[in-house]
Amino acid sequence: MSLFTSYIIKSFKHDGHLHRMWLENWLVPENALDETHRAESMKVLINSQTKIVEADGKEWVSRIPGVSFFIPKQWFNVVALLEENGVRYYCNVASPPYVNGKVITYIDYDLDVIRQSNGHVSVVDQEEYERHKLGYHYSSIVDAKVKAGLADLLQRIERKAAPFQDDLVFQYYRLWKDGGTEA
Repeated sequence: MSLFTSYIIKSFKHDGHLHRMWLENWLVPENALDETHRAESMKVLINSQTKIVEADGKEWVSRIPGVSFFIPKQWFNVVALLEENGVRYYCNVASPPYVNGKVITYIDYDLDVIRQSNGHVSVVDQEEYERHKLGYHYSSIVDAKVKAGLADLLQRIERKAAPFQDDLVFQYYRLWKDGGTEA
């Protein structure tokens, strides 16, 4: 029997339509979390070669193992991608995660922050955010939360605060690889 439980991650757009689904993600048990992650009640999930379903029904399989971090009440989530030259962090500015059973959902607000393995940070998709802000009629409250989420995320990256710790990303991935994946 495995320590890990399978979860589905679903990303939606502001109008409620499905954006993307990751069908097999393995939740790191709470007792295996680093104390800094446990203190923030983070949900940490591992995936490797998981099937991904796009809004248009297109399916593909991820090639790069990922460790995803969801933090209650935070307007972002973080995916650490384990690449050959190190860990690249792909961060979604998004609504706080909502957990229902073995499904984690959030609303993707387009803005993304990428921290390369060499430490270079870039904010991408700002035009898409502005376009969707008008098209989906984001309220001033949502706009303020998104901007605060982006600022909080950039501060965490700058401070190398959780979850931007490569050693813990690798530790979780190794634990999962050694622990099996039966639900």
